[in-house]
Amino acid sequence: MSVNWRELAKRAATILTVLLLATSLQIGPLLAAEKVTVFAAASLKNALDDVTAAWKADSGKDVTTSYAASSALAKQIESGAPADIFISADLDWMDYLAGKKLIKEDTRTSLLGNSIVLVASKDKAEPVELKKGFDLAKLLGDGRLAMGAVESVPAGKYGKAALESLGIWSSVESKVAGAESVRAALLLVSRGEAPYGIVYKTDAAADKEVAIVGTFPEDSHKPIVYPIAILADSKNADAVSLLDYIKSDKAVPLFEKQGFTVLK
Repeated sequence: MSVNWRELAKRAATILTVLLLATSLQIGPLLAAEKVTVFAAASLKNALDDVTAAWKADSGKDVTTSYAASSALAKQIESGAPADIFISADLDWMDYLAGKKLIKEDTRTSLLGNSIVLVASKDKAEPVELKKGFDLAKLLGDGRLAMGAVESVPAGKYGKAALESLGIWSSVESKVAGAESVRAALLLVSRGEAPYGIVYKTDAAADKEVAIVGTFPEDSHKPIVYPIAILADSKNADAVSLLDYIKSDKAVPLFEKQGFTVLK
């Protein structure tokens, strides 16, 4: 029986093409899954976007970043959300995850510092001195004070502590418009929906529609510290590389450009 080698070769080529296509379809999602996933406090967006873009340019690798209130992100991680790195806007929420063994303790570092400020719409901004007894309620009038939810959002907790320290909280508590994140509070002021807001200094720098009218004294609240750590369930080898880059001298000017203090 004669063998049609040409026909067999065609069939073999067709089978090989099908196998290669099937393999590529299986590998594609796996490669996509190798992106480093970062959960980061909303106030980090501008600075961290710059840092991860620089890392991508250096390494050729991509990053998926999810921004929200540290409290919301920590709860998502606790519920099993897939992420490799967590950057919180306060120590409490990192401690929360550490207590549940959800971070790799040996990767934890205090990364950045910040300050909280009172902001107003740029066209209505008049400087004020934030000191004991300052009549913030009078300044607000019938308007609301935008700030992160004081029970959970770090910026809201810092803001409430500062107002209590200055003896102001009880007079403005009923006027507070609690937001899901500090960036949401900033947006309320930027859009003119609230005349004043309490946000981080770095947030004010990120929005051209608002201006800082006063800075809260450093001793009126706990030091603002942003810790970073790799999560316990992370299997992505690139997470270590990205963490090291975020902590490196290359990232320092990118964080400082947005007003953060880099902790060493």
